[in-house]
Amino acid sequence: MARGQNRLSDKQVRATGKPGRCGDGGGLYLQVGPSGSKAWIFMWKVGTKRTAMGLGPYPEISLAQAREKAAECRRLVAAGRDPLAERRDTAAQPTFAETVGAFLDDQRLSAWRNAKHRAQWRMTLGPAYCDRILEKRVADIGTADILAVLKPIWASKSETASRLRSRIEKVLAFAETKGWRPEGKNPAQWRNGLDTVLPPAGKLKARGHHQAMAYAAVPSFVERLRDLPGTSAKALEFIILTCTRCGEAVGARWEEFDLDNAVWTIPGNRMKAGRPHRVPLVERAVELLRLFREHHGGPYVFPSPTTAGKPISASSLEMLLRRLKAKPITIHGFRSAFRDWAGDETDFPRELAEAALAHAVGDAVERAYRRSDALERRRRLMNAWGEYIDGTSDKKVVPLVGWR
Repeated sequence: MARGQNRLSDKQVRATGKPGRCGDGGGLYLQVGPSGSKAWIFMWKVGTKRTAMGLGPYPEISLAQAREKAAECRRLVAAGRDPLAERRDTAAQPTFAETVGAFLDDQRLSAWRNAKHRAQWRMTLGPAYCDRILEKRVADIGTADILAVLKPIWASKSETASRLRSRIEKVLAFAETKGWRPEGKNPAQWRNGLDTVLPPAGKLKARGHHQAMAYAAVPSFVERLRDLPGTSAKALEFIILTCTRCGEAVGARWEEFDLDNAVWTIPGNRMKAGRPHRVPLVERAVELLRLFREHHGGPYVFPSPTTAGKPISASSLEMLLRRLKAKPITIHGFRSAFRDWAGDETDFPRELAEAALAHAVGDAVERAYRRSDALERRRRLMNAWGEYIDGTSDKKVVPLVGWR
């Protein structure tokens, strides 16, 4: 390795045009091609073997940046490691999203014979909650990244957050066994890890309950949403109108919608129960969808305003609730508001309201005989909900046809 470092100046690098190599010292060279193109290379020797590795073109990589890269290479060589081989290994390391896919495939035949269970894992480890880390190399994920995913939902969705933490921990442990992460402490582990910075989930709220807005307050709240610009407000209004879960709405794709017939078919792999669910769309929901289709491209109905090709994150909707000072109300709680309204203010059968929420109704035998999902009956219920929100119907709603 050449002696002496920092031999070149920025002026020399800009001015040189003669084909060949100009040494900066410490193994760093500026290589000038016959056409005048310039690129940085690092050269080192182990025994009798001499190796060269490109560090990038000039001026895209400045002299200062090239020196930083060369210094890192010298550190690796001094430790007996091969910079070129390590760069190849780094390039081959998967993202978190790719690791999740590999993990789910690996578990398919053993742990998840139940399609519902597998669908729940895929949903929670997807864009609905893990959007911040999906494209990050799994080897680079640390405690700060895990906290960025969990903190927005730790208090408001403690059960979901606790389950999500456990699943991320298992995915990262899987990555370690594959050699995609260095051995050591798992950043998603609870004991002697996240328990030092997050309160126990069980102390935040009772299991299975979500803070809900009184249904009488929902119309005025939606009116406030309609005065706000941005994707988050429109997405939250759509969730309230359709009574769907947050993850189902933020991950909605255009191919799931039949706007001419006002039906949204959510595929089973995105549903908590693991089976497809048809949602009858009220007029205002269709209006929102047509608005977004006209002004936004991409596969997702509610695209991220910051990341192309990605959906809006669930955390952005939680932040909207905080800005509107609606906390501790949760997004999921609007489903409870709908259920209370249907039970208190209408004569629609209980089973119909439960079906609108994609809840299983009756025992296994009863469900086997009830083949229809009562779409048109549910449409009347959802239209009544839409009218209630719009303030166009203030009288008790009586269905024309019952559930059976």
